[in-house]
Amino acid sequence: MPEKITLTQPDDWHLHVRSGDMLKAVLPQTARQFARAIIMPNLTPPVSAVDRALRYRTEIIQALPDNTSFTPLMTLYLTDASSREEIEKAA
Repeated sequence: MPEKITLTQPDDWHLHVRSGDMLKAVLPQTARQFARAIIMPNLTPPVSAVDRALRYRTEIIQALPDNTSFTPLMTLYLTDASSREEIEKAA
């Protein structure tokens, strides 16, 4: 008989939580199911700079329900205009 694997709280590797009211509606459901998530940065305008990613992370953290241990893993939206310096800063 195969071994049993139990995932108590998996990670979401591709999550769109949006912002504003949509963020507040979606995030509690996500935080209930997942420990961490890789946050997709394609808002309008896209999250393409580290300072914007940090502000977005703060918005996400503030929208979490109390007593939640969810961790947003931030990414940048890369374009032809993304600078090497900004990518290195994100790393």
